[in-house]
Amino acid sequence: METIDLEPRVLANRRGVAFALANGTVECVITLTALQAYFWLEPQASETQTLKRFRDGYGRIRAIAERKLRAHPAARLELTPDDFARP
Repeated sequence: METIDLEPRVLANRRGVAFALANGTVECVITLTALQAYFWLEPQASETQTLKRFRDGYGRIRAIAERKLRAHPAARLELTPDDFARP
């Protein structure tokens, strides 16, 4: 089983932040639109600012990712604004 880099990083295409779950075996991405909508990320934020917002909200991001992963097991997971919307 391949292990994924555990350090969060901004994707090269600036579409989101990649991070790992489940002991580094599940690759996750939270989109920048989700960070902007639910974690107060400014649209033209730098990579440093983006990673700070990600780290500040990591507890909630991880909880949503784990919940989504339990409902739909996968090796890759993408979190969008819809995942954070409350019913």
